[in-house]
Amino acid sequence: MPPAAHSATPSILVIGDSIAAGYGIDPASGWVALLGRRLADHGRPYIMVNASISGDTTAGGLRRLPDLLATHRPEIVLIELGGNDGLRGLPLTTFRANLEEMVRLAQGTARAVVLVGVRMPPNYGPRYAEGFATVYREVAEASGAALVPALLASIGERPELMQNDGIHPRTVAQPLIVDNVWPTLVPLLDTGN
Repeated sequence: MPPAAHSATPSILVIGDSIAAGYGIDPASGWVALLGRRLADHGRPYIMVNASISGDTTAGGLRRLPDLLATHRPEIVLIELGGNDGLRGLPLTTFRANLEEMVRLAQGTARAVVLVGVRMPPNYGPRYAEGFATVYREVAEASGAALVPALLASIGERPELMQNDGIHPRTVAQPLIVDNVWPTLVPLLDTGN
């Protein structure tokens, strides 16, 4: 895909992990592609740059982000990372520092930044799971980034919407993920908050 800087159409950069990359489904049916279609249907065409990689972490995203920002010059950046950090038991201080730096870098070039939170499974213990969710909220509040508190809210706990691994949503769940992102994204299209 050509850099957005060479197009009159603004871009949205999504830097994420397997859930944004469309693991186990056709990526054309994934929530990132569906979000682009919904925006176009509402008269808001954006080039959707899906720079998501299955298995990526906040450390990996942080390494890749400067080049992605320089190449695509997105108007809005959605950061959907952290799930793999949590599954590996990354210390919350390291997780927070990586997210803070990604937001700082993105805010240096993009008009708006959205942090997209994910929840940890209950077997990681309530203290870690609650701390993990708190990091997204606190980083968003401190930086002024917008926040989607839980990408898979009302989805992850419904087995019929999830693949057999219990981690990745099925194709049928993808429009519901867009519904979770939409209310946070839409106000940013005009105001840049």
